[in-house]
Amino acid sequence: MARKEEANREKTDRMNEVLIPDQAEYSRVIEPYRRELLLHCYRLLGSLHDAEDAVQDALLRAWRHFDTFTEKGPGSLRRWLYTIATNTSLDLLKKGAPRTLPTVASAAWDPMRPVAPRSTEALWLEPFPDSWLAEATENPEARYTRHESVSLAFLIALQLLPPRGRAILILSDVLDWRAGEIAQWLEISVAAVNSALHRARVILEKHYQREQPEIVPFGDTNAALDTLLSRYVQAWETDDVDGLVALLKEDATLSMPPVPSWYQGRNAIRRVLSTVLFPPDVHKQWRLSPTRANGYPAFVVYRADEATRSYRAFAIQVLTLAGSPFPKQVASLTAFLGPELVTSFGFPLQIPQ
Repeated sequence: MARKEEANREKTDRMNEVLIPDQAEYSRVIEPYRRELLLHCYRLLGSLHDAEDAVQDALLRAWRHFDTFTEKGPGSLRRWLYTIATNTSLDLLKKGAPRTLPTVASAAWDPMRPVAPRSTEALWLEPFPDSWLAEATENPEARYTRHESVSLAFLIALQLLPPRGRAILILSDVLDWRAGEIAQWLEISVAAVNSALHRARVILEKHYQREQPEIVPFGDTNAALDTLLSRYVQAWETDDVDGLVALLKEDATLSMPPVPSWYQGRNAIRRVLSTVLFPPDVHKQWRLSPTRANGYPAFVVYRADEATRSYRAFAIQVLTLAGSPFPKQVASLTAFLGPELVTSFGFPLQIPQ
């Protein structure tokens, strides 16, 4: 089925493989691929903002060199664009260290110590809106589903791979390209592809444990899950630290990139919540709006700003859950700090009190 869909896409591509006379026509032909290229670059880079830059650069390169593609005759416009986006991402990866999360970068922090200042040296993973995944094509024959391939656990494991190995694994095991196709489009030998793919799979097998299917697809509902998340929101918005801690697993984790310190266990998290996020002299400073990110339930977090009598965007909070099937407990809470992330999820930077 996947091969048939791929053949149909390539047939459509060939119909579009004509000399584009102007930028407007070029945009009409290329624009439908933008969102899936963004998803591809995000998998490679682990950053939504870097992925947006990579896609913009890739499409500009494609515009400048479109005549070289048309001169090659029949082929796949989609795969040509993926190749440019892949190489653009690989160029970006040469300039920076792998991205990670605090829970991987260091040991758990002592809750009796002050929270560490935000780190500008480390590169941190960023969240990805699930609503964008709805437009992505699923590959039934691929090793990893579209949701699993952007899960935080999968992305962390990907960061352990060298950039080219990361790209080859994604093209093969997520997008379901054949080794010969990868070799052709990346201009390397099939033997090199197979060797890199083998090494990448060995590393992933060692460092990545598949999570149990825990999340209802975007837009679907589950009564028990809805109840759990409603209790979670209510606890945040009513300063109910005890109620919030009661929803956590005994060994739950709390992290707040780019803050490098992170916390594990109910007692440690309770102390941080009570002293940092819910100080005794401040009340009802949080508002949460539900969304989804990286295949998990998530929230856009707003913080009260008394000067403007409004709530301002503060973070994207992503939850992983434990327990089967439902209800569940919160296994990890990752708050990606930064108001600039909110607009990518379709939310305003400010809401009224």
